[in-house]
Amino acid sequence: MNLQQLYQYFSLNALNVTWSDVAEIIILSVLIYNILMWIKSTRAWSLLKGFAVILFVFMLASVFHMNTILWLGRNFLNLGIMAVIIVFQPELRRALEQLGQNNIITSIMPFENARKSELLLSDRTVAELVKVSFEMGRARTGALLVVEQAVSLREYERTGIALDSAVSSQLILNIFEKNTPLHDGAVILSGDRIRSATCYLPLSDNLNLSKELGTRHRAAVGISEVSDSLTIVVSEETGSVSVAKNGRLMRNLNQEQLKEQLQTIQAKPEESRKRFWKGRGRHEKKSSE
Repeated sequence: MNLQQLYQYFSLNALNVTWSDVAEIIILSVLIYNILMWIKSTRAWSLLKGFAVILFVFMLASVFHMNTILWLGRNFLNLGIMAVIIVFQPELRRALEQLGQNNIITSIMPFENARKSELLLSDRTVAELVKVSFEMGRARTGALLVVEQAVSLREYERTGIALDSAVSSQLILNIFEKNTPLHDGAVILSGDRIRSATCYLPLSDNLNLSKELGTRHRAAVGISEVSDSLTIVVSEETGSVSVAKNGRLMRNLNQEQLKEQLQTIQAKPEESRKRFWKGRGRHEKKSSE
């Protein structure tokens, strides 16, 4: 068999496979892989193992003709699917939000790019946030600064007091000063504006978070799990500065590292896509660390 015959033997036409079939296989492979990775990183992994046990029981029931067990399985199947959707509604919502945040998709939508340009931080705002974070750290003043990105934080802004002020280190220091009306809760920023203060954030239920972390850090990770925001956390106990992003917590940052993290969301849309393909930054660590 010569090379030409070998090529014809393995050609798509000889196998009755079209290019659309190849594309479909690739799409399904990527989809199944991402679903499995999502399942493994959530509580759904335990659920999947439970389903495997139940499926094994039903297989045994089918082999040994246990009709009562098979009847129960058929009648409770639909109810079980509805129960899964209800129990794992937060995880399903988070997965859809992450799909919508994908840079490949949003890059082809002009109105998304226009919104992103409005949320970009100026160099002055970055400098002010870095300055005030470490000033509060030295004074042991606890703080939560949430920087909004593509996912709107309006529902969390409504839990606080509207400000709509320009970002300045002096104003943020006054907000988080102890025993003042606005010091409790989080400040939400959008672009170069402080939108709201004393906001309540959702707490993370991630069991891998260190037990030494308090409510402030869990709230920072919690908001990063339900949005693409970046949150600066200043510890009241130690004065350390941390950043929560994409469900991960990067702890004990210095000024240069904090500036780098803020600059990742300060980048223009085309620069953001480059950073996306390069993967995680060198200072990003898992939340369990």
